[in-house]
Amino acid sequence: MRRKWLRVFCLITVGALIMAGSAIAAGSGAGSTSLEAKVINGEVYVKASSLTKQLGGTGAYDAKSKTYTYTPLSQVPDVIKKVSPSVVAIIGKPAGSSSSDRYALAHGTGVVWKADGWILTNAHVVKDMTNIVVVTAEGKQYEGKRVNIDETSDLALVKINAANMKAAVFAPVPLQLQVGETVIAIGTPVSFSLRNTATTGVLSGMNRSISSSYKLLQTDAAINPGNSGGPLVNLKGEVIGINSLKFVSSGIESLGFSIPADTVRYVVNQFFKYGRVMRPSLGLGLEESWAAIVGLPTTDPLKVTSVTNESARKLNVKQGDFIYAIAGKAITSIVELNELLKAYLPGQKIEVTLQSGGDIVTKKITIEVQ
Repeated sequence: MRRKWLRVFCLITVGALIMAGSAIAAGSGAGSTSLEAKVINGEVYVKASSLTKQLGGTGAYDAKSKTYTYTPLSQVPDVIKKVSPSVVAIIGKPAGSSSSDRYALAHGTGVVWKADGWILTNAHVVKDMTNIVVVTAEGKQYEGKRVNIDETSDLALVKINAANMKAAVFAPVPLQLQVGETVIAIGTPVSFSLRNTATTGVLSGMNRSISSSYKLLQTDAAINPGNSGGPLVNLKGEVIGINSLKFVSSGIESLGFSIPADTVRYVVNQFFKYGRVMRPSLGLGLEESWAAIVGLPTTDPLKVTSVTNESARKLNVKQGDFIYAIAGKAITSIVELNELLKAYLPGQKIEVTLQSGGDIVTKKITIEVQ
């Protein structure tokens, strides 16, 4: 098998297609990987650029020997070295603190979203913070201004007067993740002097709904106070989530949660387009079943507890009705509903299947702004 690989590599030319086997794909740490490919003379080839884009790492072609060398980015130190320049520490004065008390400080972490000084962090990090200062991995300090904030998703944008920063690479959507893959958290835990601390662990779970409006990623990588707003990174050096919270209690260990990259993209794109999140809503008060609340597998519907949407009122949606599906998809929790509504904008109509007066009916409700 090794001879076959070497033979194929020797046949490529600059910009040509190279063969990629499952052994390389396994280095990505995320199960199967789809690559753009062609079949030539019975052999399967992929583009070199597609290989490095999907699996991380670097590749180089030697015209003299007509060989292509692929170096996977699969070692934790390599990933930390790649991502750390895109991670910043954030420090400022907490709300209500005396301006004369120089030790009254709050801090967190941020990620460079755009090279011209746009910093992504948690809403709870900067919500009440004044005199914001952003410190890069190399020690440069910038005055920061909170520009956008969305407490529902716990995300915010801070702007600094900087250029040519290294923007973080966020994982493409839909996320290709696998429970058990190695992940790295980078942040500023406990003390500002500990900025750019890296911890490792695994992706412990996905689609979690813990004190959140959207689904979260779960990890056992150490996430401590101050890590908030920092990245959770895969072995390709891609940010798969923004660290947001952890459970802290006697007997509880290694239970941290991150906002997935797809939710991050949704919120930040709305920040830049509208200045805020135009969050869609059915305009209905909804109650989850007991099974859904305690986390049991269930097909129980959502109960309508109130109706504020004028469109729904005209369609005779009323308190006591039960919602079984939205846009043809079964819905059993409010988090599932919020995830589905990310694909819609206020003003659009959406099909709602519900039980009303003993009958199962489908009605088109106009979506409102929450």
